[in-house]
Amino acid sequence: MIGTKLQVTHATLFEYAAPVVDSVNTLHLEPRTFPFQRTISSTIRILPPTRMRRFSDLFQNITHHFEMLKPHTRLEVLSRLRVLNLPLVIPERSMLATKADLADPSTRERTWSFLQDSSLVSHHPEIWRLAIDLSHGIDSLHQQALAFMHWIHQNFHYQPGATLVNTRLEQSFAIRAGVCQDFSHMMVALCRAVALPARYASGYLYNGPTDMLVGAQASHAWCEVYLPYVGWIGYDPTNGTLADERYVKVAVGRDYDDVAPVKGAYRGTAQCLMSVKVLVEKVD
Repeated sequence: MIGTKLQVTHATLFEYAAPVVDSVNTLHLEPRTFPFQRTISSTIRILPPTRMRRFSDLFQNITHHFEMLKPHTRLEVLSRLRVLNLPLVIPERSMLATKADLADPSTRERTWSFLQDSSLVSHHPEIWRLAIDLSHGIDSLHQQALAFMHWIHQNFHYQPGATLVNTRLEQSFAIRAGVCQDFSHMMVALCRAVALPARYASGYLYNGPTDMLVGAQASHAWCEVYLPYVGWIGYDPTNGTLADERYVKVAVGRDYDDVAPVKGAYRGTAQCLMSVKVLVEKVD
């Protein structure tokens, strides 16, 4: 079958200055099969070893939950997955679709959650005015999404350290800087401001030998917009490109809070050193 096989190794290590207890964690590291992406294999290893519970969350993401109640000074989460990505094909009628094509009741039901305020993406008057200006005179939903993506790509500065994982949209918008999470939240907000269903996608990005893409060899994020007759299509404002077969999608949600790769809490010292290593490879 024609396609691109990608393999991702994602290692997260927590090292604590003193023993901690009652560690409770939720993982979004195993991708389900999506229309243009098929999961070949996926494994997750926890050290120290513990039992995990696997389930689907509200957005049908494959989710793992585990608890580590006994004292420990080190926690390692290792994920390895392999996917087959099919070429991204958007039908012409999807590229030409307008707001009228979103009026179907079943479409409204599927996309309602992705038009509302969320934890990190709320409606904002200045962003609403910007969305109106950028989309003025554009009927095609696809072209509106492209306009938003290119504006962010041209006007936001990629600056690691300028924001945190819990930085709200208003803060990154004010400084016009951040990382892929902030770029994606901004595009989600612009889309929702004009009633264009948009969601946050989390995963990885393969930077091929001739590519110059930002966010490779790390967790990556982009925005997905619902286009009638084809479904959710990814737009990456960090790189100004569609999320094609170079992208590995793991989880989707309203914003980062819904899809964080590793999220948890524990009791004990606040002195914790976290290190993350990601390797994305093309395989035969």
